[in-house]
Amino acid sequence: MNTPRPVGASIPAFAHHSRRLPAPPPLLALRATLSQRERAKPAPCPGRYGLPRRNAPLSPILDIESPSFPPHCSPVVPPSENHAMNPAERRAGVSLAAIFALRMFGLFLILPVFAAHAHTLPGGDRASLAGLAIGAYGLTQAFLQIAFGVASDRFGRKPVILFGLALFVAGSAAAALATDIYDIIIGRSVQGAGAISAAVTALAADLTRDQHRTKIMAMIGSSIGLVFALSMVGGPLLYTAIGMSGIFWLTAALAIGAMALTVWVVPAAPQHQNVTQRPVGAIGRILRHGALMRLNFGVFALHFIQTAMWVTLPTALTQQSHLPVAAHWKVYLPAVLLSFTVMVPAVIAAERRGQFKPVFIGAVALLAFVQFGLHQWADNVWLTGLWLTFFFVAFNILEAMQPSLISRIVSPGIKGAALGVYNTLQSIGLFLGGAVGGWIVQHFGKTAIAGCCSALALLWLMLIILRPLAVPPKSLPSHTH
Repeated sequence: MNTPRPVGASIPAFAHHSRRLPAPPPLLALRATLSQRERAKPAPCPGRYGLPRRNAPLSPILDIESPSFPPHCSPVVPPSENHAMNPAERRAGVSLAAIFALRMFGLFLILPVFAAHAHTLPGGDRASLAGLAIGAYGLTQAFLQIAFGVASDRFGRKPVILFGLALFVAGSAAAALATDIYDIIIGRSVQGAGAISAAVTALAADLTRDQHRTKIMAMIGSSIGLVFALSMVGGPLLYTAIGMSGIFWLTAALAIGAMALTVWVVPAAPQHQNVTQRPVGAIGRILRHGALMRLNFGVFALHFIQTAMWVTLPTALTQQSHLPVAAHWKVYLPAVLLSFTVMVPAVIAAERRGQFKPVFIGAVALLAFVQFGLHQWADNVWLTGLWLTFFFVAFNILEAMQPSLISRIVSPGIKGAALGVYNTLQSIGLFLGGAVGGWIVQHFGKTAIAGCCSALALLWLMLIILRPLAVPPKSLPSHTH
């Protein structure tokens, strides 16, 4: 008869099996195992939109070669979030581009007419003084760009922008009331003292995500190209209607309009970007950073070439193409508008398809080729218009891409300072392009200035080919862990 096994009878069996189990590891071995597992844990992924987490320290300068994400972090971005700007980004882009355009339109309006107007002023018959009056704003901008950029890091973007625009209004009023060439030089110098380019560009970077930043910079760069062409058209017409004094008063009114946009239309900067202190030695680190300085050299070369071209181009259109000054807009305006049809797809290819390097190198190569073509094959108005179209394609692409690259390299705390250095080199290029370009033409002729611009563009091309720029990955949203 089978009797039920007592409950206690299972205990020996359990005890028998328990003796077959391996002995628990010693305490030291267990600690070593846990330590290995802890070291094997992946690094935490960055926060939303690639920003550091609240307690993570900001690096003074982000190494351009280092990835934005650890290898295990797989950014998954919804298509709408990746490819479409949100309403705040669109508002920021349009309003900041308008601020740039209103300011630059006033600066550019005098270019096609001032050389002729200078002869009516006491002291204006000296070409050197007339050239200084045109380029004086670039010189004062060069001295103050870094200061304004650093101030925008410390005190906020909008207050610095408003202060700079107020200086611009004062300089425009001084030039409007000028009675001789020296007064106009002073007025133009005060205009340039409102060096807000770095602060505006830094604010554009603050208000946009990385994947849309080049689009915003393209809007700003395109607005500069467009108002440059419009100033070539409107300058002679306005000079006939309201005179040089009226043009300067109009410039002041446009700057006041830009101040209104800054106060009531431009979105407020994110709070995490408004730092109160600048990292010690930031300017020194910026000047020693190879990738940043190659971009800074690039903007110097680009704007030196732009200004030097317009030392000789109006004369060439008049003498070689037999086109009167009042009709030069018929060449400039179509060239700018056609350039947009090439520039926009190029920027989209750089952003969405990861073609930053080929687009960037191609634009610099096109810039160098244009200098050669304008000198060798521009003996009629149609060829000149074609080369100008190519120039504006290259110019607008580079104007959009370079500030975007700088904003990706540096951390928010010194973004204004880095863009201040960048815009300083830009202003130096504008000033030297006119001053040195005029001196070269006077002493060595037009062929020499064409050769100088070609050599500068080729040097830039060699730098970016021999020392290629590693484009930082975009700081896209990622899953948090």
